[in-house]
Amino acid sequence: MPLIIAAIAILLIGFLIFKMNPKKEKKWISPSDSFPLKWKVILNDKVMFYRALSEDEQKRFEYKIHEFLLNCTISGVRTEISDLDRILVAASAIIPIFSFDNWKYYNLEEVLIYPTMFNDKFETDGKDRKIMGMVGNSYLEGHMVLSKQSLIHGFENETDKKNTAIHEFVHLIDKKDGAIDGIPEILMNKQYAIPWMDFMNKKMDEIYEGESDINPYGGTNQAEFFSVASEYFFERPKLLKKKHPELYNHLEILFRQNMSTKKLTK
Repeated sequence: MPLIIAAIAILLIGFLIFKMNPKKEKKWISPSDSFPLKWKVILNDKVMFYRALSEDEQKRFEYKIHEFLLNCTISGVRTEISDLDRILVAASAIIPIFSFDNWKYYNLEEVLIYPTMFNDKFETDGKDRKIMGMVGNSYLEGHMVLSKQSLIHGFENETDKKNTAIHEFVHLIDKKDGAIDGIPEILMNKQYAIPWMDFMNKKMDEIYEGESDINPYGGTNQAEFFSVASEYFFERPKLLKKKHPELYNHLEILFRQNMSTKKLTK
């Protein structure tokens, strides 16, 4: 009897470990086919970040895009999904982690695309439709929800310092340590966390006092500040470096990318 009880206990512990570490149950598929030419055309036409890369870097970016699309489902809710939608979602995922060779979005299974902004009940009609994107939790754990309208606008307007999809993927990166709190421990050394937190509070105070050109939504909390600042970093890096050099330096270290040297133009 004691042996049976011990065996049951071991099985139970194994099951709990398995459930608590979902990333180990998902094996990512690697691309085996060549990158489709029509996808390359979309990247070249719509994704400023891609155009600014060297030829070798573009091939690496394409591989990461292809890998992401093989491992993450992109579904339309009351809207059709096109290659453009898929490529823009994948580009938004890869841009922030481009310098991390082994990065996998184990904490994402599906991206749901709604046609327009939605409310907290995911309704696309009526009032209070202010949500452009969100990272799911609870019953939506492993999912992201995006407005198609906002997804496309993020890549069409290359000067407004805003990109909803990149914003949400930065939240997902932040969440990889277990909490969306503006402190992406997966990207930084532990001793760096407190100085970064203090710095965020300082920059948020500037927003409160009307002394900042950073999107006011970044003043909501530290998590939103990190994502808003990241949008700025990837869309207008030279302007960010000019107006907020210390913030630029922090993000350059976190993302391991010197964005100010890239020729981000059409």
